[in-house]
Amino acid sequence: AAAGLSYVGAYVINTYKSYDNFLQDKYALLPAVIILCVAVVMFLIGLIGCCATFRESRVGLGLFLAIILVIFIAEVSAFVLAFVYREKVKTDVQGTMRSVFEKYDGNNPESAVVDYLQEQLHCCGVKNYSDWTTTQWFNSTSNNSVPLSCCREDMKNCTGRLDQLQEL
Repeated sequence: AAAGLSYVGAYVINTYKSYDNFLQDKYALLPAVIILCVAVVMFLIGLIGCCATFRESRVGLGLFLAIILVIFIAEVSAFVLAFVYREKVKTDVQGTMRSVFEKYDGNNPESAVVDYLQEQLHCCGVKNYSDWTTTQWFNSTSNNSVPLSCCREDMKNCTGRLDQLQEL
């Protein structure tokens, strides 16, 4: 279980690096850090439990039970906090994403992040392609199109034009 939690925590932290322009609040990594800490503690507790069982120590087994209960309470608390603050995180991420999309010009580093995000998540815009119609980039292009990163992978001749929505 500790190895599985370590993998999940490390994966979230590694993935965060790709999307850190969209998450201004560094507390978004807090759940991943908590997961890694719990994994380390679980590993140590597992060792204590194994040693206590091997020695048949009542005190060691009692300590093991108490620590397992504390870990369970911490996991429930993390779940409740994630549930309570999910809308705040969603609103913050959408606001930050909109501001990054506003800066899109096709050349700057934020543009590369937007293109990467849209290609990896197979999406277009924050909610949908219509989010692009209010950006400075969309208004500066006279061909009424969205970035090519909005195009579906199987569409080789996609131009990003809004009159060809089936290709987006």
